[in-house]
Amino acid sequence: MGQVSEYVDSLEEPEASAVGRVLARAREIVPEAEEGAGYGMPALRYRDSPLISVVRTKKHVGVYPFSPPVIEAVVADLEGFRVTKGSIGFQPDRPLPDEVVDRLVRLRRDEIDAMRA
Repeated sequence: MGQVSEYVDSLEEPEASAVGRVLARAREIVPEAEEGAGYGMPALRYRDSPLISVVRTKKHVGVYPFSPPVIEAVVADLEGFRVTKGSIGFQPDRPLPDEVVDRLVRLRRDEIDAMRA
């Protein structure tokens, strides 16, 4: 088992399901992503770069795509969510829409591909 799976298994509900849902969508979109870390957080990694991290904080579940431009590209679809330059926060009972998660992951994957090209 990897860092990400162990982290999700350590969480209580409803956070475990909320975190696991985002990570499962990311794995569907980028099946070659591997478990590891990014900036000290459990993260899915793609081509040796952090793809996405989803962690519970004191006040919300944070999604970290490791890219301010990726967040900026979807910010119009994040009304009512906590958004910073580096993260998106949501409550387990009000998850990020699947379409937003999918776009975040695809944009970050494409950004990594462009860096590696």
